[in-house]
Amino acid sequence: MNTFKISRSIFLLAMLFAFFSCNAQKNAIVAHRGAWKNNNLPENSIAALRHAIDLKLPGSEFDVWRTADDSLVINHDAHYNKMLIEETNYADLIKFKLSNGEKLPTLHEYISEGKRNNKQTLLVCEIKPSEISKERGKKTALMAVETIKKLKADKNTCYISFDYDILKQIRIVDAETSLQYLEGNKSPKEVKADKINGVDYHYSVFQKHPEWIQEAKDNKIILNAWTVNEAADMDWIINQKFNYITTNEPELLKERLNLKK
Repeated sequence: MNTFKISRSIFLLAMLFAFFSCNAQKNAIVAHRGAWKNNNLPENSIAALRHAIDLKLPGSEFDVWRTADDSLVINHDAHYNKMLIEETNYADLIKFKLSNGEKLPTLHEYISEGKRNNKQTLLVCEIKPSEISKERGKKTALMAVETIKKLKADKNTCYISFDYDILKQIRIVDAETSLQYLEGNKSPKEVKADKINGVDYHYSVFQKHPEWIQEAKDNKIILNAWTVNEAADMDWIINQKFNYITTNEPELLKERLNLKK
């Protein structure tokens, strides 16, 4: 068997492992930026993560940026307290607390909490595209993967990004991890060709391209949809039997799912 065939076989095995081991769920709830809304917690806070875990949700999503002095921090927007994270040192960022008194969490702190008393919640790590350069974004991704592996949380983590090159960079260093693309501009067959094993698109993309739902299923590509907050949209996605549904309203989604039983 030549090197190409060996590499292809390893990739196919990794794809099957990623799909069947932790992703072959149906309509599994992913809390978008943690379970924050009902308890008025800060998005992406450790408290919101802990609440998602305590609710025994199948997944909890969070966002990673890299500061000017190379600290990996959890925040959704490029700015924190009007400071551009990528151009600000960590010590300056943490001078300003979150609304519940927490400091801006580092990735190390966040993942450490995500491992604690957690037997069911997948950590869905979004690597934010750099506003400085593509290369910086790819380096941030590699640093995040390294941190998560050091914490022995890689088997309980998947990666998502709007930057396709970030996902391709992660695949180079990790043949097994689950990768999901967010932008919504590539078919399931296209992402599979680049060794990315999931599409995590805004639900309206799937309404525009309903053929992609069956195409994903036929190609063993993970189906995820964001950010599904209205009951009618939830019901439509539930009926399509996605693997994951990402929402700001995990409690409402749980109610909708219970009605379908």
